[in-house]
Amino acid sequence: FIARHVKGFDLFAASISMSPSAASEITGVPEKTILELAVLIGRGGPVTFLPGYGLQRHLNGGQTIRAILALAVITGNIGKSGAGFNYANLQSYVFDRIREPESYYPDEQNDRPFRRKISMARLGADMLSIADPMLKAAWVERGNPLLQSPDSGNVRKAFARLEFKLVIDQFMTDTAETADIILPAKDIFEQPDIAGSYWSPYVQYKPAILEPRGEVRPESEIYYLLAKKMKMAVPASLIPEPGIENINAWLKKRIEGYTSLTLDDLKNGPVLAPGLEEIAFENKIFGTPSGKIELLSETAEKLWNVSPLPAYVENVSPGESGKYPLSFITPNTSSRIHSQFGNLDTIRNSVAPPGVSISPYDASLRGITDGCIVRVFNDRGELRSRALVSNRIPEGTIVLPNGIWLSEGGGGNFLVSPDETDMGYGAAFHDTKAEIEKVIQE
Repeated sequence: FIARHVKGFDLFAASISMSPSAASEITGVPEKTILELAVLIGRGGPVTFLPGYGLQRHLNGGQTIRAILALAVITGNIGKSGAGFNYANLQSYVFDRIREPESYYPDEQNDRPFRRKISMARLGADMLSIADPMLKAAWVERGNPLLQSPDSGNVRKAFARLEFKLVIDQFMTDTAETADIILPAKDIFEQPDIAGSYWSPYVQYKPAILEPRGEVRPESEIYYLLAKKMKMAVPASLIPEPGIENINAWLKKRIEGYTSLTLDDLKNGPVLAPGLEEIAFENKIFGTPSGKIELLSETAEKLWNVSPLPAYVENVSPGESGKYPLSFITPNTSSRIHSQFGNLDTIRNSVAPPGVSISPYDASLRGITDGCIVRVFNDRGELRSRALVSNRIPEGTIVLPNGIWLSEGGGGNFLVSPDETDMGYGAAFHDTKAEIEKVIQE
């Protein structure tokens, strides 16, 4: 497999200098476990690798993911049943000519007009730095940046400096509370659509089953009516005319222009994406400059200024490692999707109130007891929440799920530095150092 389908194996093998004992020191995983895992993977599998969504949110996240992917590559666990590197399935995204991740990186020379000036990881700092001209307005939809963006303090400053803020949402989020105008958005039951998913190869039609209340409008109708008000031409291929019948007619034309599917097919039930590949890369065709899986990637070096080979890069949090002893992690939680659903009674009535989890050892050092109010802080910001003392948390780490609304004791991103990861322009959410202390209540 390596001889036929892999570029750079010999250079990659020669570059490896990490011993199992050194890896054990860094990771905390016993050396015996590392060796057992190596033997298990090295037997040829099939082995499926599931990296999850946390590893890439580090300063060295890109190279870390490349290194894990290399394990699948050098053991031939690509293109066969039960094997592979499982991250997301985009085959049901039938409308997208260019799919993730390529769609995130437009070509500045050819994709004109090119207007992107702001990094999502550095949202607040970039908004504040733009001076020619200064930003005057923000239009926010499908997001809650004042809570979800790193460096939330500067994001809040940037939004406060704007002359006008418009938010389209269904709920009064932390961002919506700062808006000059809030437009009530439709929900998924009030407008027909065609949907795909990261986690399913099915394309599905979603009918409208409820009438919007009051003046609720879908985003597409807001665009349409605003364009008309401004006497702008509205391309029929981009924005449907308002009304269920018009939207269905637009979807019918759109789907038939992109795939062999028809709207009638989808109305009868979910349909597997046309040309579905049950096993990724079973045909051993790889869309790289060499036509092979590139362990040695000049493209990675050129685009991201990283080693062309997957390599271990020590992860050092910027400027705070010595001053603040604890790693502050903000993972996802099963009771919400980022900042969605936290305001719903069904969630609040069935899930324990959120809090900052800490190991018994670190809690005892600081006089923290389960349920007490704590302050988590660093040079960038602070938050107050309740403490959850848990044996599931390793020493040296504190954990607050992301997406917790400020009214619930959230706001972990006030502590997060606006640093981009080594590859992909991601935000290094999990490279944050902080301290925690018990709040003495009067």
